[in-house]
Order: sequence, then C-alpha cells, then structure tokens
Amino acid sequence: MNQTIKIGNVEINRTAALAPMAGTADRAFREICKRFGACYVVGEMVSSKGLTFQSKKSAELLVVSDAERPIGVQLFGDDPLTMAQAAELAMSYNPDIIDINMGCPAPKIAGNGGGSALMKTPKLAGEITKAVVNAVDVPVTVKFRKGWNDDSVNAVEFGKIAEQNGAAAITVHGRTREQMYAPPVDIDMIAQVKRAVTSIPVIANGDVVDIQSAVEMYERTGADLIMIGRGALGNPWVFRQIDAYFKDGTVLPPPTLEEKVEVMLEHIRLACEYKTERVAMREARKHAAWYLTGVHGAAGFRRQAGTLCTFDDLRLLAQQVLQSHQE
Repeated sequence: MNQTIKIGNVEINRTAALAPMAGTADRAFREICKRFGACYVVGEMVSSKGLTFQSKKSAELLVVSDAERPIGVQLFGDDPLTMAQAAELAMSYNPDIIDINMGCPAPKIAGNGGGSALMKTPKLAGEITKAVVNAVDVPVTVKFRKGWNDDSVNAVEFGKIAEQNGAAAITVHGRTREQMYAPPVDIDMIAQVKRAVTSIPVIANGDVVDIQSAVEMYERTGADLIMIGRGALGNPWVFRQIDAYFKDGTVLPPPTLEEKVEVMLEHIRLACEYKTERVAMREARKHAAWYLTGVHGAAGFRRQAGTLCTFDDLRLLAQQVLQSHQE
C-alpha cells in the first residue's frame, strides 16, 4: 500500500492517527501520542458558538504546538454561518486541518442539533461543510457515524454529501449514534462508504486497539487511513507498535512496567504545565487508571488514582506500583 496519503495539501504517513476525544485527547496526550508515532492527531471538539462568543475555555482548546503536526482542530455546531465564523477564528491558532464533528453522540451535543444529530439533516450538514470550506484556506474534513440509528443508516449518502461540498477527507465511525460505543464496529459499512466516496481519502475509526485490528481495518475497508480513539488511552505505544509492524513486519514487545510508569508521569507532568496542576490532576485520575490497567494489583491502584490531587500524589503512586512489583 502507499506509504503516505494527502488530505488537501497535508501529507500524512499511512499508519495510525489519534482520534479527537473530548476530555482526554488534550495537548499533553496528543504530544505523547505523536512521540510514539501517531501520524496525525485531532484536538478536542470546540463549540462554534462558544468560540464566536469569545469563550476563553473554547479558545484554550485550540492551542496547538509544532510537536503535534500535522494536527487538525475540531469544531461542532449546527449553523453554517456560525461554523464558518468559528473556523475563521480557529485559523489564528495555525491548525493544518479543520475537522467538523458530525458524529459526537453525547446528549448535550446531539440534543442541541450538533454532532451526530446532523446525520438526521444531511442537507444542513452539506451546507455547514460548504460554509466552512469557503471560510478557510486549509483542508476541511468531516467526521461522522454509520447513521442516527438502525432505521436511518445513511453513512454512504452522508459521505457523498461531504465530498460534494468540498470536504478534503471524511472519517467514518462504524456505529450509529444510538449504539454509542458498545457493539462491535460495522467494518462492512465503512467499506461501503470507501467504495462510494472515490475522490477524497476515507478514514476508518472504531475498535482499533492493536496491530491485528489495525491490519484488519485496513484490509477489510480499503480505508486510506485508520484512526484510534479509546484504544490509545493509557496505551500511546500502540502507535509505535503499528508503525514498526507496517514498516517491516516487526512485532515490538509490550512496554515494561517501568516504561508505563515513566510515560504516565511525563504525560501528566505536561498536562500540569499546560493547564495548571489543579485542573490537570483532576483529569489525571482517569488517565492514571488507564495506564495501570492490567498491572498486578491494578484494582487497588486504580482506586488510589481516583483520589489524586497533586503531582506528588502521582509520584508516590508510581513508586508504590514499582515497589509492589519488586517484592
């Protein structure tokens, strides 16, 4: 297979990208994943309304670093004009790509007409895509799902609409909004979209967690790129493993406990630097729990992770984890 793909004028290695994940794929985690070989990363979704109303919180989510490139920033909303204005504002943060979220299943997003709710209004989705494409001079991509529910599976039609309205690539998550994240992803549906959308790259998303699932997703869908979301949480070396395998068939060993702990500390240290210790440590609780999954005595350590308040607390937890494995 080709070693690279192009989204507009942005060249991306054909390995595995990091999916946008609200509340988890922040700048610190994206930088860690890039270090481990993620070929492309997308930021947390940002409200177009929040951005146009000058919300500081929304603007902070758009801050990107050169270490993350190529990087896309993701916007959500249900009004073409507001989305276009938000995209223009987002350009001051220098993203390589603007991604439009038309797949988020969260009730507070979909319930207000954004995210996956746009799958019920394909015409409006097309208008939003066109408005954003016309507003910026970087490639615009669209991320969506299989459909709203099993009675309205319209990913193929939706993908074609994005293509017709100027999207430079599309990402398909192979579950409906109603399914959220539970049943296995519908790989055949992603393959159907790939066959129907021929002039732009199609990115496959859902259930990729290791080399085997990465290879299967590429082979069965014919996708131009794959994207990993929850499979990377507490597991950024998944990108290194996929990268090495696609390069020359090497199967790297899993990380040692020492490396797991070291990367966890580095990840959270960066988060503290970027968003204050108080904010970062609240979010670190779930990340620490993910990093410690599968470790001997994990249940107790994860409970402890749920009480973290300072970086020193995390250091202490890390020491205890390492000590318990030396005894």
